[in-house]
Amino acid sequence: MPDLLWDDVKDFFNPELMGSLPDVRVADTSVEDWQAVLDLVRSQGWPCEYSEDGAAVRLPRAADMMARSESTDALLRVWPATGFLAIFRAYEAGSIDFDVDLRELHGQDGVNVLCRLLRAIGRRLGKPVVLAPESDPLHPVLRFDVAADRVVLLADPHLS
Repeated sequence: MPDLLWDDVKDFFNPELMGSLPDVRVADTSVEDWQAVLDLVRSQGWPCEYSEDGAAVRLPRAADMMARSESTDALLRVWPATGFLAIFRAYEAGSIDFDVDLRELHGQDGVNVLCRLLRAIGRRLGKPVVLAPESDPLHPVLRFDVAADRVVLLADPHLS
């Protein structure tokens, strides 16, 4: 059974309501957590591309990625499913931040793909993974709940 049903969350997949690139975050992380995510990407065989200041380079270890200059724009693009891109932004070790493009997620299949990604990261780290509207991190709408081992609603999608 899916974590969430399309009919219950379709409003949260509306780019006009959420912005086209909602923010996903794992708080209270460390370099080791970043390394666990990099290891997850590799172990799942998800295609990825890492770049610094727009230039594609070999995916480093998390410690090296976090040690780079603060002025360096480091992005990890990951395709956990065909046609679905997650863009991880290596701002700091203390949180894992990434965007997903809602225009790539359609119907129940799109909900399932997103939930699989949030679950995979949350399970690997043993931490909640929260999705909030673009540029509105104080009002999250979905979360991988570690205790429940599933993605849950945090808001009523029909009231947003």
